[in-house]
Amino acid sequence: MTEQELRTLVRDAIARHSAGRLAEPPPGAATVRLRVSHGLFPVPAGADGDGVCIIEPAVACNHCGYCKSLGH
Repeated sequence: MTEQELRTLVRDAIARHSAGRLAEPPPGAATVRLRVSHGLFPVPAGADGDGVCIIEPAVACNHCGYCKSLGH
């Protein structure tokens, strides 16, 4: 990549950011998209409370994180 190509990429990125819009990434750029199923709920772990599993109260919490997600 030449210095001029780099300058053009930087100018384009600044222009996109300044315009407040999302644009297509430059060719060859890695794209990361987060899925809602990968988010976590703010549920306290069993050890934070009485130590029992939120989903199965008859067993101890083993910190699997299942209760904090949509199960995926």
